[in-house]
Amino acid sequence: MNEQSVLHDLVSRNEAEVLQRWLDRQLATTTFRADRISKVELAEQSRRFLALFRQSLSSGSTDFQSPAWANTRQMLEELSVSRAQQGFSPSETATFIFSLKETLFDGLQQQLTKDPKAASLMILETNQLLDKLGLFTTEVYQRGREQVIVRQQQELMELSTPVVTLWEGVLALPVIGTLDSSRTQVVMENLLQRIVETGAVIAIIDITGVPTVDTLTAQHLLKTVAAARLMGADCIISGIRPQIAQTIVHLGVDLGSVVTKATLADAFTIALRRLGLGVTKVGAPKKRPEPEGQSTTKDGIED
Repeated sequence: MNEQSVLHDLVSRNEAEVLQRWLDRQLATTTFRADRISKVELAEQSRRFLALFRQSLSSGSTDFQSPAWANTRQMLEELSVSRAQQGFSPSETATFIFSLKETLFDGLQQQLTKDPKAASLMILETNQLLDKLGLFTTEVYQRGREQVIVRQQQELMELSTPVVTLWEGVLALPVIGTLDSSRTQVVMENLLQRIVETGAVIAIIDITGVPTVDTLTAQHLLKTVAAARLMGADCIISGIRPQIAQTIVHLGVDLGSVVTKATLADAFTIALRRLGLGVTKVGAPKKRPEPEGQSTTKDGIED
């Protein structure tokens, strides 16, 4: 009797018992995360895997990459990616497979109790098969985790580059952090989309939060300005600190006809002038009525 038939016979005849013992071991391990998965969900995943495991063994092949194991591989892929997204660790994910070893080993020893040598051989071969399954699970988990990280980075870039409306026809894009190629694409897409949505004619790109400006960063800024102009909006770059101004001059970067200002307030003033608007002081602030039992403060202002 070969390994496949022995394992298949063990699981087929005692599937309910094997499932319960395996589930008990998973629940007893320190890697079980009751905060991320319920006992009912874990039991269903275990039941489904054991059924697919039995079906794959019935093919007579232990080649995990063969078509006979396709459904088992797919199930493990779904489980590993799901756990990566839920925040499980690699070891917590791999334990799903490795915790099955002891249950199967016990069953093989009982089934082959009269032939210790055959039992040892079956245990060794079963161990190798489950190791392959466990490694596959870990590899898929890693890919799933990398996808989660990439998506989170994308979301952070979008959140860190908001486009706000300062006035009708005037947008502001505060940039915080390093402006690399991938982030420039997000910045450009967000800005152009808002220009289309609002019909803005002026966009202020504020780089106060950009720690350093090198040649590449300046090129990214110029690309964004050029793209905005193609959409019918002029750009003003604000946040040009003395250190950044010196760096731009030292690098020989030509900002061309782009208007630059030291602060966002200065840039906003220019934008209002281009729109034929201005800010006028309407009068001195009024004092807030003094509450009874409190002294008057000279800073009181009425809303």
